[in-house]
Amino acid sequence: MTDLDIAEVAHRAGVPASTLRFYEEKGLIASTGRRGLRRQYDSGVLERLALIALGRTAGFSLDEIARMFAPDGRPLIDRQVLSAKAEELDRRIRELGALRDSLRHAAACPARSHLECPTFRGLIDAAASGGVTAPGRRPPERR
Repeated sequence: MTDLDIAEVAHRAGVPASTLRFYEEKGLIASTGRRGLRRQYDSGVLERLALIALGRTAGFSLDEIARMFAPDGRPLIDRQVLSAKAEELDRRIRELGALRDSLRHAAACPARSHLECPTFRGLIDAAASGGVTAPGRRPPERR
């Protein structure tokens, strides 16, 4: 296999070189050395970067993704962790669907003001109690 320099890896993976350096600092990838001032990577890094991108898209943190690799760099993915993330995504999809439906209702509601619309008021109340959160954010812990 031929080593790839950092610019080639960045181009092929679709990430900036700064991301590669950051991932290297976090231990997610490793360079094989340098040619001059440029880091070199084994071509297998592209598959690893694809797995990292998939994990990020699914909502895993970099620390969670790091735990999905064995010390030798091979993927070591816990199926229970994947199942738990799928359940979390299902919950989020349900929440977003309800939010979408409420917003569509509010957009077409015949009430004079959105604040007079019971559906929109329910959405405001849910947001005030932490029941509606931005994507990627977790609602506050309930006590």
